[in-house]
Amino acid sequence: MNRPQRDEALIREAAIPLDRALFPLLVGIERFGPIGVVDLADRAGRDYTTVSRQVAKLESLGLVTRRASAADRRVREAVVTEKGKATTDLLDAARERIGRTIFESWEAEEFDELVRLMRKFADTIAGGPSIAES
Repeated sequence: MNRPQRDEALIREAAIPLDRALFPLLVGIERFGPIGVVDLADRAGRDYTTVSRQVAKLESLGLVTRRASAADRRVREAVVTEKGKATTDLLDAARERIGRTIFESWEAEEFDELVRLMRKFADTIAGGPSIAES
């Protein structure tokens, strides 16, 4: 599910001109923003210096802006712009179209069971020890 080809297919389906490396960061900023680069890098599993350069690229494309954090003026947070939100809306719609295609042959009960098990999986991970603590 995390293969780069999946990201490329999603970008193609959304018909947006966005580099594959930038799209998860844009989505992260839209979902969790305003967010600092260190937090965004942690969520993305990338080095913060790389993420900082990539956020600067998103900013140059008009998809995000950066501003001083209200909580800590030393931290610059990324915030999605209207153009960035429109882009993530296109990605969400493309993701839904792809998902509908994948699940069109499934019975309703099968899909409901998948949702139930994924919720159980997510809840178990959220409540359990992290890998770093193991």
